Amino acid sequence: MENNRIKLKQLRIDNDLFQKDIANLLDISTSHYSAIERGKRNPTLNLAKKTADLFCKTIENIFYHNKKLEE
Repeated sequence: MENNRIKLKQLRIDNDLFQKDIANLLDISTSHYSAIERGKRNPTLNLAKKTADLFCKTIENIFYHNKKLEE
């Protein structure tokens, strides 16, 4: 789970976005997004898909820790 948090945060930073920006784009509260990014909450499948689409990534690339997928 630690690696997933780092991925989400890094994607956000790389795209010059704040948590509130992503929360607005995903139509969720900032606290909800923050909890997902900190690993305190898991996204629904629909929210994971919207997040992946936002960053032009796959759900697996963002939310699953698998070295083969990262290569």
